[in-house]
Amino acid sequence: MVNDLVNIGFDNFVNSTRVITILNPGSAPMKRIKEEAKIQKKLIDATSGRRTRAIIITDSNHIILSSIQPDTIAHRFTEPTGQNLELKKVLPSR
Repeated sequence: MVNDLVNIGFDNFVNSTRVITILNPGSAPMKRIKEEAKIQKKLIDATSGRRTRAIIITDSNHIILSSIQPDTIAHRFTEPTGQNLELKKVLPSR
């Protein structure tokens, strides 16, 4: 595994190999997905009481709420620094 854990805010991490998608929570379908996950006990709130800015869906159908913007989280999956030391070794230097 090249890219194991990714910070999703407030010292909360997600296994990058389990993430299917990162979505914006603003639309009605995303709100329904969030409510359905809550009923099924598959909702993980990692916002620390802040506003939800991203919904992360995993391969186990868990829904993770984050207060970090989706594009910021997506960037953390690909950046070859800090938390992604193995990726840094694989990618060529710039």
